[in-house]
Amino acid sequence: MRTYYLLTGVAIAALGASAPVLAQSSEAERAYNECLETLIEGHPDHGTVSCAPPPIPSRILVSASRDADVFIFDYAGTATIINQEQIEQRQARDIAEILRDVPGVAVSSVAGQTQVRLRGSEANHVLVLVDGIEVSDPFSGEFDLGTLQIEPGAHVEVLRGPQSALYGADAIGGLINYQTARGDQLRGVTARVEGGTDSTINASARLGIGDYQANLALTATVVSTDGQPNARDGARDIGRDSYSVSGKGAVRPSENLELRAVGRFIRTEGDFNDQDFNSLNPTFGLVIDSPATRFENEAIYALLGASLDTFDEVWRHDLSIQIADINRDSFNAFGRSSGSEGDRLKASYVSAVRIDNGSVTHHITGAIDWERERFRNNDPFGFAFAGRREIENTGLAGEYRLEGRQFDLSAAIRHDVNDRFADETTFRVGAGFDVTDTTRIRGSAGSGIKNPGFFELFGFFDGQFIGNEDLQPEKSTGWEIGLDQRIAAGAASVSLTYFESTLENEIFTTFPPPDFIATPSNRSTESERRGVEVSANARLGGGFSFDAAYTYLDAEEDGIEEVRRPDHIASAAIDWSHPRDKASVTLVVRHNGEAEDLAFTDPSFIPVRVTLDDYTLVNLNARIRLSAGIEAFGRIENLLDETYEQVFSFVSPGRSAIAGIRASF
Repeated sequence: MRTYYLLTGVAIAALGASAPVLAQSSEAERAYNECLETLIEGHPDHGTVSCAPPPIPSRILVSASRDADVFIFDYAGTATIINQEQIEQRQARDIAEILRDVPGVAVSSVAGQTQVRLRGSEANHVLVLVDGIEVSDPFSGEFDLGTLQIEPGAHVEVLRGPQSALYGADAIGGLINYQTARGDQLRGVTARVEGGTDSTINASARLGIGDYQANLALTATVVSTDGQPNARDGARDIGRDSYSVSGKGAVRPSENLELRAVGRFIRTEGDFNDQDFNSLNPTFGLVIDSPATRFENEAIYALLGASLDTFDEVWRHDLSIQIADINRDSFNAFGRSSGSEGDRLKASYVSAVRIDNGSVTHHITGAIDWERERFRNNDPFGFAFAGRREIENTGLAGEYRLEGRQFDLSAAIRHDVNDRFADETTFRVGAGFDVTDTTRIRGSAGSGIKNPGFFELFGFFDGQFIGNEDLQPEKSTGWEIGLDQRIAAGAASVSLTYFESTLENEIFTTFPPPDFIATPSNRSTESERRGVEVSANARLGGGFSFDAAYTYLDAEEDGIEEVRRPDHIASAAIDWSHPRDKASVTLVVRHNGEAEDLAFTDPSFIPVRVTLDDYTLVNLNARIRLSAGIEAFGRIENLLDETYEQVFSFVSPGRSAIAGIRASF
């Protein structure tokens, strides 16, 4: 606990990391835009001018609007951009790891499922986009972030607070947008290979080619580890193998038309342990070594899109279609024990008009989204209905944004027509005002919806989990107010946000007598969430930089604290880099406070509440440049070998060490 109080004090004193970066576009970004305008406008040097691409975006939010990118300083809500530099400094390999450094985010991970909760929301209340593709599994309604390995040049955006007015259902808590670099943003070949304890191997290779007119990026990643035991006093190592291949490209047949395509394939094979539900055993309800239990997940994602600028780029049209196809299977010593198939087909059309009026710019946007989700319970034993179910939804959205020199305003409204549930209308409004050149205040309010998932509606195994086809969508309304401050001529920035939200019709699992078989139901009471997010960063001179974040959360369901949502979460990172980038060292400290969880340790199968201990993780990494384009690196994760549980009786990995080499040319 002493470490926690120290870390919390540091976070509050420094007022946190990964805050909105309070700065306008960089010189490189402005120069690149001016160069592109020269090409587009038919300058006499057209055809000979070469536009050097800017650094991969670190201040631009792709997901904050449906019409165009938004500078984070102009955004009226609360957002964080985890840029390429931060990811490389911390040697992050999966997205869930780096999300621990974002205010308002709680991460819990076990073999086969990594969940992220924003501001006390459920994991399936968070919309996850990967290069613009919605990647959640229609079966569970959420995405396993443990399957997404970070690729060279990628960055992550996190928008907190309801986003349903822009993106529809699944965005009550907020949005996570993972963006890979275009071929012209990171040219050439980049390759990385590393290995370490637990027979871990992690390798990635990327090719980026092209320019503004045509570009392509191809990436392949392999992760393999024997793992460590995850049962208390267990001896069975929980291993995992994951493979992913992705491609992203764009071409401009003419100056005002762009065609783009994205594709991604992910396959994950891993072990897991079951819980002991033999009431005669002393380990009843606990995780135990379970030989031969394993899972296989396979997912295919693809997107095709076209953007057309008309009337001198005043009016933009964007049309896209995307697919997601996810298959999950579990196995035991006797063969396949369960499975599910889910797919999504989605089409979107966005029409956006930009009106410049001197110092003020108006953005008016309309969007139409059509989506069909299908699901089949691939039960090998015939205990559950194995037919295909499907739900269709059409959303109509309108958005207005005003960008001024000192004042920004945004408003959005959306109406969803669903073939199973009642029509719903959601909204979002926000405003930001620059009090001075260095001080900004902002506030926003909005609503969100989350439709019940197929699992909740139709169940899984008869006799173990019974679906409820009468479930109603969950609904949320919330608001926030924030202050952003730049210090020391922009060398440091701080951010403070207070938020509140109310969730109605929360879906929970009940165990009605006399059989006490699990089934979902809607709460008749309201669930309340409120909290404070504090964040800051500073460039200290001498090659040192500091980032920190702190979150206080009070989340209650039916008057009782929500599970797996710590009241206190904090992180701090100190980085030193050589003036000529010849070497660097980074220390990261992450703390999770105590959290409630549910334990099925009663023979009635009615869960009992338990408290998970707080824990503090320390990671240390370093790198050194060996020659131009080649560097060696290493890291130690969980340096203090902390023993902790993110989920009741699932023991998380202890200390591990990794070393590797990276080359780019």
